[in-house]
Amino acid sequence: MLVKIKTGANLSGAEQEFVECLRSYPTTGVALLDLAVGDHGDRRVDAVILTPRGITVADIKGFRRRQNGILSIPGDGPWAISAEPADLDEEISGSPVDHLEHSVHAVKTSLERSLIDPGHICGAVVLVPFRGVAVRPARTNLRPGLDVVVANVRDSTELRIYLEGFSAGPRSWTADRVGVACDALAAEKPSRAELLADGFDAVQPEAPTLSARAARQHVIPAPLPPSRRQTTAGWVIFAVALLGMVAVLIVIANSLAHDSAHPAREPDTTTSVTPSPPPYRPIECWPFQTGC
Repeated sequence: MLVKIKTGANLSGAEQEFVECLRSYPTTGVALLDLAVGDHGDRRVDAVILTPRGITVADIKGFRRRQNGILSIPGDGPWAISAEPADLDEEISGSPVDHLEHSVHAVKTSLERSLIDPGHICGAVVLVPFRGVAVRPARTNLRPGLDVVVANVRDSTELRIYLEGFSAGPRSWTADRVGVACDALAAEKPSRAELLADGFDAVQPEAPTLSARAARQHVIPAPLPPSRRQTTAGWVIFAVALLGMVAVLIVIANSLAHDSAHPAREPDTTTSVTPSPPPYRPIECWPFQTGC
């Protein structure tokens, strides 16, 4: 990784240790140290790191003494290591998270004023303990897009993992675009040849087309020819099916022959006449006549 330090910068011990970590990484990127950003350049930013996939702002903090243990990060209030206040080498007003968030906003504003769309900018508080001291944060995520990382020269794995994975976007930061961003931040700018040699693209890679994506898909291999055992099993199944069909045809033919030998009886067409009632004849009745 390329590291560019502003001329005349006075780096602290923690920042010098941070620079040694970065220079030992084979990761593609450029780190700009000791920047002055903001409306009047009144905000000091420890480091801005640009990779082909994004930007992160680093706020570097060292320690005044050796402290081992678990780093607890409350929502508000001082940070602590194993129930003792973290003895950081730099006094800041407010929370380190708020300080980092303001630095990220200042960097984003400076780039946008130069008509550069930086996209989402991440940030990290980088704690640099004394060598041989083990400090582990209870949680690494401070706020969305803001993290805490512990690293020194002897134990820099977490920092390397963070730098290689903090942004999962496309490779949109080319060598020319990084040069323009360095000018916007008034930082020491690496040459285009240095950026290309470090791994930055000369032009932004095109998004893969649909045909290219389809070509990269897994190709299903052609089926192998059937083995002798599989062929024999197939013929056996075919023969059993054929015999079954012949048996069904025999049953149907037998049923038809049986129905022809015993024809159905014809329906009885005889009709019976219902006798009609006798004609009605009125009977004359007199008063008090019986049976009338």
